[in-house]
Amino acid sequence: MSKPEASVVTQATKVALARPRSDYRPAGVSPSRRQRRRYTIRLWSVRHSRLLEWVYAHFADLFLKLHPLWRAVGYQRAEAPVTFVERRVKGLLFDCRMCGQCILSSTGMTCPMNCPKQLRNGPCGGVRANGNCEVEPDMPCVWVQAWNGARQMRQGVENLMNVQPPVDQSLRETSAWLRVTALAAGAEARREVSP
Repeated sequence: MSKPEASVVTQATKVALARPRSDYRPAGVSPSRRQRRRYTIRLWSVRHSRLLEWVYAHFADLFLKLHPLWRAVGYQRAEAPVTFVERRVKGLLFDCRMCGQCILSSTGMTCPMNCPKQLRNGPCGGVRANGNCEVEPDMPCVWVQAWNGARQMRQGVENLMNVQPPVDQSLRETSAWLRVTALAAGAEARREVSP
């Protein structure tokens, strides 16, 4: 019979022990503090989801009114500049991943593509007791935040319960704004034609 080893020294332990010791600790620098900075604006968006819902609805109406312009210019030519602006705006407010199939209004103004597992229909079974992600323990769970944001919106909880289709990877890095506008304009044209 072999004896069980008394203690196993891992590579991480060896690295930690080899690190030079010092009393110096930089002020305000820690992994969790850096992580929190990343989520500050995203969490602001969740707290103000009702306001952003209103802004988003009016913006969608404006984009739809600009449909004749998009059609005259050509949706394909408008794609690059609109995507550039969309990436910056939605990246700042929602930490958007530009999946091309935006469902912010259905998820409490929280981008579900921020979930490390990229779940689009609710949380996994691993949400921690404090509401943080099981994969990234310092990150608030995207779906806990989605629930918080949806509760503030007019039909947020009802929209949150809608089952979302899987992500179409061929639309990644394209403008959801233009795609939704073109679909809405097409639906509007069909309504006008039908008796």
